[in-house]
Amino acid sequence: MSPLAFRVLGPLQVHGPDGPLRLPPGRQEVILAALLLETNRVVSTNHLVDLIWEDNPPETARTQVQICVSRLRKLLAGADGEVSITTRPPGYVLHTDAANVDAALFTSLVLRARRLRDQGELGQAVELLRNAVTLWQGDCLSGLDSGPLANKARQLNEERLNAVELRIQLELELGRYDGLVGELQRLTHEHPLREKLRGQLIQALYWSGRQAEALEAFRTARRFLAEELGLEPSRELRELEAAILAGRLPAPAGAVPVRTPGEKAPHEEPARPAGVKAEEETDAAAPTATPSAESVRQDAVPHQLPAAVADFVTDAGRIAALEEALTGRPGRTTVGLAAITGKPGTGKSTLAVHVAHMLSETGFPDGQLYCDLRGTTGTPATPEEVLGRFLRALGIPGQLIPESLDERAEMYRTRLASRRVLVVLDDAAGEGQVLPLLPGSRGCAVLVTGRARLTALPGAHRVELDVLAEDQALELLSRIVGRERVAGEAAAAEALVRTVGRLPLALRIVAARLAARPHWTLASMVQRLANERHRLDELTHGEMTMRASLSLTYEGLAPEDRRLLRLLSMAQAPTLPSWLAGALLDDRRPFPSDLMEPLVDVQMLDVAGVERTGGFRYRFHEIIRVYAREQLAAEHTPETRQEALARMAGGWMHLAQKAHRTVYGGDFTVLHGDAPRWEPPASYSDEVLADPLAWLDAEQASLCGMVEHTADAGLHDLSWDLATSLVTLFEVRGHYDLWEQTHLSALAAVRKAGNLRGTAAIRASLGSLYMSRNQFDTARQALNSALDVFQALDEPMGEALCRRDMALIARTSGDDTSALELYRRSLADFDRAGDVVGRAIVLTQSAHIRMRQGEIEAAQSQLDEALDIYEGVGYTGGRARTLRRVGQLLLEQGRSDLAVLTFTEVLELCRDSGDVIGEGHLLRDLGHAFAVMGRPDRARDFYDRAVTAREGVMDFGGGALARLDLARLLDAEPGRSRELLVPAVEVFRERRMGRELAEAERLLATGS
Repeated sequence: MSPLAFRVLGPLQVHGPDGPLRLPPGRQEVILAALLLETNRVVSTNHLVDLIWEDNPPETARTQVQICVSRLRKLLAGADGEVSITTRPPGYVLHTDAANVDAALFTSLVLRARRLRDQGELGQAVELLRNAVTLWQGDCLSGLDSGPLANKARQLNEERLNAVELRIQLELELGRYDGLVGELQRLTHEHPLREKLRGQLIQALYWSGRQAEALEAFRTARRFLAEELGLEPSRELRELEAAILAGRLPAPAGAVPVRTPGEKAPHEEPARPAGVKAEEETDAAAPTATPSAESVRQDAVPHQLPAAVADFVTDAGRIAALEEALTGRPGRTTVGLAAITGKPGTGKSTLAVHVAHMLSETGFPDGQLYCDLRGTTGTPATPEEVLGRFLRALGIPGQLIPESLDERAEMYRTRLASRRVLVVLDDAAGEGQVLPLLPGSRGCAVLVTGRARLTALPGAHRVELDVLAEDQALELLSRIVGRERVAGEAAAAEALVRTVGRLPLALRIVAARLAARPHWTLASMVQRLANERHRLDELTHGEMTMRASLSLTYEGLAPEDRRLLRLLSMAQAPTLPSWLAGALLDDRRPFPSDLMEPLVDVQMLDVAGVERTGGFRYRFHEIIRVYAREQLAAEHTPETRQEALARMAGGWMHLAQKAHRTVYGGDFTVLHGDAPRWEPPASYSDEVLADPLAWLDAEQASLCGMVEHTADAGLHDLSWDLATSLVTLFEVRGHYDLWEQTHLSALAAVRKAGNLRGTAAIRASLGSLYMSRNQFDTARQALNSALDVFQALDEPMGEALCRRDMALIARTSGDDTSALELYRRSLADFDRAGDVVGRAIVLTQSAHIRMRQGEIEAAQSQLDEALDIYEGVGYTGGRARTLRRVGQLLLEQGRSDLAVLTFTEVLELCRDSGDVIGEGHLLRDLGHAFAVMGRPDRARDFYDRAVTAREGVMDFGGGALARLDLARLLDAEPGRSRELLVPAVEVFRERRMGRELAEAERLLATGS
């Protein structure tokens, strides 16, 4: 028999002679699972493509499948198993003995058991069925993310239950009644809709002499089916009840309550097929990840949960059930998953956040991730977007986050593999939005909220919220209005909660009005609501009733407050800064939050948090936002809406432009349009922009949303200007996906408007993006297109930016001559535009070429000038990049001590700014410096730290270079060198780094 054993009846696993084999998560898992489910049968390539990409495969899909199959072949061949994957048109076949695959073995055992049953060998059939069921370790392919495979898994799960039911039926026929009761009680609890199991429980109880309990089991089944499905029990169950009542349920004729030869006693463990280890053995063999010292900072614990609501009210049993579903029982093999659904206004998000905070420290010490999926908006968050956010929160720099959904999901699951993290996904549009965001680790859990029922989430515990119970509604009213006030009008309080239908949102709105008006009685509020009887009676019937109840509060607002509510509904930001009120109303008062507070008083707005200025941020409930937008359309002309939107966008533009100025020391290295700005209070701008990158980070969603909003509304000048200004954030943080998304939206708007300058600016910025992604041909096309327009418009700043980036492409390609000429012309363009920071960037980049060519004095002169410029304008990021080149120049000059001091200074700058990529570069530079100084111990230390730092954020290319440096240093230690070089060779080969690959292979050969 082959030493390899495959498991699909539970999590996908491969066991070899030395223990479990590690399968790369993602596509290879899906392909192997598909081949195993069809062992020794052809699986077409088209089917494998559909399993991985479903409805939207890339053009390279078949090639990627071929690569995955090739890697699987290497993995299985390396395990010395009698297993092979061969190509057989139209796809592939996995060849192995069927006994090595638990699913095939399960099917074989069940078929043999059925034959033995037909031959009257009931005891032997029971034994085989027991052996078959022990092969299962959870739901089939649990934790594997593939919708089409899930259908096959569900089929196998059903066959498992069929086998259990068959085995129990045979045992009943053998007269083993007493021993089956406990098992059947558990099974009917786990599978309450399977009437066959309920019938078997009734029979086992009756034949064990427990007639009353048998009848109660039938009544329990009847109540459950009636309440859940509105159905009567099946004819078979009803006939069982009638037979028991009539005393006409004889025991099976062949019942012999003794063990057959070879049958195991109850305490004995059933036989286990060869090659399959017990679950305890598997767990014991599983490796435990230990974080290294260098990765501690990258593994900072995320705490993304929004604040919990203080006056939260719910059912304790519901909380306990959610806690159990998320934290799980010992031995759970799948990720904990719970879904909270219900009508608008029932408190789904509030319950989710409350439970998440309750479990955050004890159940999930490694952090909590949170995202509003915007499922009820017109622009739901994409899984790619959410995974990008989560990976950054987990310490992965933006530059290293892959483009495709599959690769992001693989990196996400890898990052969470050894952690206990709770993921809260709020307002999901549907299962397709959620499934890519599920971790693979059983130590993690996911809590989802949404209006859809989300019934296709595998293994999820579901909670569907409805209106509050009367005692809960009264408790909520007491917490908001005051206990004494409610106790003083107990009857009126009960009438009030009944009148609003016990809907949490409606009750909060009414209670807020009472709290704001202490001279009103509860009875007077009941009377007011009674005047709108036809509307409030509909309060528990969906959106139309919500509109009716909201109109009570809306009509009670002052005219200016109503106008602000309507205009605020245009804002697409998740939370709203107070200055927006001033911009929308064109009101320049110093404290614009005063405009918002009347809406907070009646809970048409919520306070979402406090800014560093001390001012508040606000948030709409989505239903209120929808209501306000309807009023906006009814009350305002398109012209007034456009004017208000332009002022709001102008405010964001003013702040973004000021943030850029603060970072660069002025309006450098960026083009601006002529659209008017709207200036928030100066004190507010100065305080929030004291740390401009932090502000850009915090307002990222709002700023990106405004780019798209203005593009859709035809405000093309604002759209492109804001998009290019945000490159300050995108470039530093590596938000390449947002860079592209915003720019493509703005590009469509400027093209439609015939805005040549804006079109060129966006194309030039996209050229920089493509260059950052190493897409040099695409970048060159975009830059040439933009340069032609800028030359026609005589726009020196645009020409300078294009030529600078084209020079960088030439330099990267090894064409130093062309690069220097482009840098020369770019320098002249920046001088024409009066952009000194642009000049400094060009000087720093071209100095690297001068250094490479041995022109030390010229390089030194350029770097000195660049440093003077950066220090003059206060641009810290530019100074850090130039100082690194200075350190490299000092090393070339033999001034190693000064080089170490310089690299150390830049390393601190990188750490202060959170630049983990830069930190990895500087650790490697320090390793070079100490190697040159003849201090191998210090060099080894820094190279080791560079490897850890780069690979800790999954920058395996940078890690491989540091491994090569370290191997050069350790050529006297062949064992350690080989350990370093083997993974580096794989990376160099995969990335086609020919020079590095040749050197690594040479070192391997000499070390062997």
